Amino acid sequence: MNERTPQPSWDRLLVDVELSLDRFKLEVSFETQSQVTGVFGASGSGKTSLLETLSGLRKKAKGTLQLGDETWLSSGTFLGPEDRNIGYVPQEGLLFPHLTVQRNLETGKKRALASGHDFETTLAQVVEILELSPLLNRGITTLSGGERQRVALGRAICSGPRLLLLDEPFASLDLPLRRRLLPFLNRVRHEFQIPMILVTHDPIEVQALCDDLIVLKSGKVLVRGEPRRVLSDPKVFSLADRSEFENILPCHSLGQENGASIVELGDPTIRNPDPPVRLVVTRSEGNPGDRLFLGIPSHEIMIATQKPVGLSARNLLPARILSLKAEDAVGIVTVSLTKSLPPLAIEVTETTISSLGLQPDLEIFLVIKAASCRLYNAGN
Repeated sequence: MNERTPQPSWDRLLVDVELSLDRFKLEVSFETQSQVTGVFGASGSGKTSLLETLSGLRKKAKGTLQLGDETWLSSGTFLGPEDRNIGYVPQEGLLFPHLTVQRNLETGKKRALASGHDFETTLAQVVEILELSPLLNRGITTLSGGERQRVALGRAICSGPRLLLLDEPFASLDLPLRRRLLPFLNRVRHEFQIPMILVTHDPIEVQALCDDLIVLKSGKVLVRGEPRRVLSDPKVFSLADRSEFENILPCHSLGQENGASIVELGDPTIRNPDPPVRLVVTRSEGNPGDRLFLGIPSHEIMIATQKPVGLSARNLLPARILSLKAEDAVGIVTVSLTKSLPPLAIEVTETTISSLGLQPDLEIFLVIKAASCRLYNAGN
């Protein structure tokens, strides 16, 4: 068994709402006590409308909303946004352009103090974790897109919220910048004990950050559950941009060797009885022990039913098939490397499944090129 530090118990969020929209009716019902609950789906599926309902911006919403022992919405109750004690970060950030970064961070001070938070301590943590110190005296219009979103995230945290609502906070940024900002969200997750609802269409953010995942399609819950299991469902997999779909695994650096970097999968702070799983990846900067995320695109993993020899690929890993699913000529093979590591999703054709005789519990080998692996800073 892995040994983990016990996690805090989060307030239960109960959602059972309806809202008529232009093209469909939003009808969403779920409960969660996870620290980070993801809401995933294609554009126009109702994700932002759900967040606006949670925030109190949609006054025509009907149903029930409760956080812990507080009721926000019921047949006789409607609390406005100012009374829900939430931190909301929309896609555009919506900072005050006439104020400095410091003044923007301080706009929630009164609310934080009223709810019993130590504002000055939180402000100092935010400035450190989001690396805002060099920006404090600058005007908002002088900031880059990534800097503005970090400030917006920091402002929401400084207000002392019971719940953070993040509406694709980095969606307007280009992909390389979004990946560089991923560690900031990961540090917020680990350093601040605030439950979050994260709206995203990015499978990498889901796997790196979320404990629970809700997928919306045309305003209704399509599927809900553990993020990796949900994302490997062909109904959901087809909603993602397959060229960007990656398996995201926690890992740590073991250093460099022969012009490449070596990583070991798993969290080094958790005692693990399984044999270590190590991969060779393209050389990257950093030090041994650095905490990272390893990204392996689902279509870059090859399957062999017998141990191959004479390969140019640097990584050959034994694995066991957990499940096979197929839809619209796309096959998803879910495999296990060890009991303690998250499963991997591999994209194949339906004909590959039949021609290789793939089936659950079959022992196989995974062939992965070092150049196919991508490393992301975990930020903690």
